[in-house]
Amino acid sequence: MSSSERAALSDAAQDTIAEQAARWIVALTSDDPAERVQAMEGFMAWKQLDPQHASVAASMEHFLGRVQTARRSEGGNHGINNRAPAAVAALNASFSAGQRARHPGKRLKSAGMLLLLAVLLCLPLMLSLQVWSPRYLMADVHTAAGKWQTKVLDDGSRITLNGFSAVNLRFDPRRRTLELVQGEVLVEVAHDAARPFVVETSHGSIRALGTRFIVSREDKVTVLSMLESRVAVQTAMQRAASSKDEMVVSAGESVRISADRVGDMEAVDAASLSMAWASHQLVVQERPMSEVLDALSRYRRGAIHYDRAQLAELKVSAVLPLDDTERALQLLQDGFPALRIRTLTPYLVLVDAPGHR
Repeated sequence: MSSSERAALSDAAQDTIAEQAARWIVALTSDDPAERVQAMEGFMAWKQLDPQHASVAASMEHFLGRVQTARRSEGGNHGINNRAPAAVAALNASFSAGQRARHPGKRLKSAGMLLLLAVLLCLPLMLSLQVWSPRYLMADVHTAAGKWQTKVLDDGSRITLNGFSAVNLRFDPRRRTLELVQGEVLVEVAHDAARPFVVETSHGSIRALGTRFIVSREDKVTVLSMLESRVAVQTAMQRAASSKDEMVVSAGESVRISADRVGDMEAVDAASLSMAWASHQLVVQERPMSEVLDALSRYRRGAIHYDRAQLAELKVSAVLPLDDTERALQLLQDGFPALRIRTLTPYLVLVDAPGHR
């Protein structure tokens, strides 16, 4: 048997396993409690039959689990079971249509199964949470996927937001405050000795000292990259305690700010970073693959799904085009042979590294 034949056989086997896993997950959403119990027992036994069964099932369960967690965090009471009748009906219809086609070797491939699950169970929710969250919709300024917007503020300061970004503005006679709700913003501060200019996130505060800088809000940290002049940084804990302690960050420096600490200072090339921002590029130096995928997600209307732990050891140094995320993903795949990127639809991309240990 040739290597290509072995590869085709392996792919066919994985397709079959993925289809079986998808069937089990749909069965677990039955409206009948007794059927759900029976499905759970069968599903657990099926996973124990083969390590590949357990691996494929874990990937699907992780994906659906992220959606359930996100929905709970938004305060909703909608579990996946709310979508189950439609999902079961659609899948059954698809299986029936496939049988009526009377093609002996033809079946629903794993990509089709995953796509159907994503569309019926997950995708509308993920997109609504990612793009149309209440805080995003109610923000004073916000941008859509892959869109950039520059705005001159009342005081003459200039801000530029990139994709899926949102800010609130609170200006009064004593202070100018910009709250970064999500995403990333480039700030060019106009001088006003009577009113300090402060950028706030849930992780901390950045007080401008006559300056130009970039602030990016991530899940657990806020990243500050200085282009010109200086800022004074406080954590959220220091801010809540009305502490006078601050860390001064100067041009060519970057820090990661969490709620209780400011990370070590890192050097950045301010000129290159400024040029990359102007040309809509992502410049990263020895950053985790997961962080890069997080950034690319802000420029897509769909979801990039991946196992963060599996990709933890992959570090990326690259310049990636943010206006063409398909090209950016291809460049990542070219640079990391172990990386596997599967675009099921423009709204769902699966990334993993099955050969990476």
